[in-house]
Amino acid sequence: MELRVLKYFLTAVNENNITRAADILHITQPTLSRQLMELERELGTTLFIRGKRSLDLTDDGIIFKQRAEEIVELTERAEREFLEKDRISGVIVIGASEAKGSLILAKMMKQFADRYPLVQFDLYNEMADNVKDRVDKGLVDIGFVLEPIDKTKYDFMRISQKETWGLLVNTKHPFAQRKTMTVQEAAKYQLIMPKRENVRNEILNWFGRDENHLHIIANYTLLSNVVLLVEEGMGCAVCLDGALAIGSRPGLRFVPLLPEHTTRSVLLWKKNRMFSPAASLFIQMIKQGEWMDENCF
Repeated sequence: MELRVLKYFLTAVNENNITRAADILHITQPTLSRQLMELERELGTTLFIRGKRSLDLTDDGIIFKQRAEEIVELTERAEREFLEKDRISGVIVIGASEAKGSLILAKMMKQFADRYPLVQFDLYNEMADNVKDRVDKGLVDIGFVLEPIDKTKYDFMRISQKETWGLLVNTKHPFAQRKTMTVQEAAKYQLIMPKRENVRNEILNWFGRDENHLHIIANYTLLSNVVLLVEEGMGCAVCLDGALAIGSRPGLRFVPLLPEHTTRSVLLWKKNRMFSPAASLFIQMIKQGEWMDENCF
């Protein structure tokens, strides 16, 4: 299977039309159609449902699209790294969750960029499990994630700044002016819960209830996707005080829950992986902590 054919496939998917894709690739339509059919024969499956004017992916096609994107991305990154190996440049890919520690990560990136102005950063924002998955596949150099997480396969640096769990409510909520509320009180309301499985299990243990005894009205991966629901009064979001979406919404209040439940963020990268010069230097600076305040880690 050639990289060229993977790019043909992805172009056809993105354009949803053989003719347009062929024009972009500067090949004839019959050539592109033949290449895609040969790809299907090689894989032993059907990737497309071919209509008169459009292409739709089969279930196998959807899975193969994800794998093709990963292969093309890794190849292009490797090409850039070899072209730029004689100078400190290139791209560092960072996967990050929403957390208070993001402020520390931003400071790290700014100071590194000042020192190495030819380096660029790509940011991938998602929940911790998805970030970790991309670290495992080599698509992300460094992950910034919230515990709990299995760190067996990684080198890591823990950030000491605590993240406190609580309830995000709108300003009309009966407890909006309270300094704290208990998990027993919170359990009486419609809740919007994190979707991440190990975090969710921790919260359920903390509440002392299973899901059947809570009114969970929605689930989320990133809090920025649900703040509007909270403002509208649809429910209250169980979240961390450091989620950056909170501070930008005047119609919201964060109320810490008792008994107190906290977590921390970690920066992690895969053990024994060969990194680009730029990513290696960034990891070295993380380990040394030479530009950080003494309370950051």
